[in-house]
Amino acid sequence: MAKASVSKRRREGVDETAVRERILKAAFAAFMKSGYATASTLEIATRARVSKRELYALVGNKQEMLIACISERAKRLVAPADLPVLRDRETLERVLVSFGTKFVREVSDPTVVAVFRLAIGEAVQAPEVARALDSIGREAGRAALRKIMAEAQASGLLTGRPAELAGQFAGLLWRDLMVSLLLGVAKRPNPREIAGRARDAAAAFLQLHPLPNGG
Repeated sequence: MAKASVSKRRREGVDETAVRERILKAAFAAFMKSGYATASTLEIATRARVSKRELYALVGNKQEMLIACISERAKRLVAPADLPVLRDRETLERVLVSFGTKFVREVSDPTVVAVFRLAIGEAVQAPEVARALDSIGREAGRAALRKIMAEAQASGLLTGRPAELAGQFAGLLWRDLMVSLLLGVAKRPNPREIAGRARDAAAAFLQLHPLPNGG
């Protein structure tokens, strides 16, 4: 029956992508309102104005909806496909500033902060939320930074393990901002503040890691 409903939508020219996006928005709203463990697929289907059969056919079960919600946001944190060749420290600094700015802008978005709060609140009752956020959402940013650090290492601009270098830069970039946002004791930084934070982090990172062999 689910496949029949989807086929009917195709015949009628309904954009399944738009319906899927509506389902994911409804799922996220339900998770925020009721909590992941408490939110029901019926509530999500009602919000999305689809049947439960269509919901399962287009997205899947509740956990698949959660993963899809996180995955859509994580796509914004991948390393740029056109990453320039890191031939010198100036280029490396520009890449770190650019990615750092994007990283803070995306993760400090109120919607993303809300997902982190959801994961924390559901850590005992529904630990799969935190696992999905860590393995999909947070890993996207970590992987992008590791790629940048690995490229810099291969070009002889840095020494050390890419994962450790990535973690160090992320620490300099965020400092205590994320905790403050989660606690609601700080406002999201504006674009100028985000860019300044990224520049400061890149400068501090490169100062901690002089060019190998004093070159």
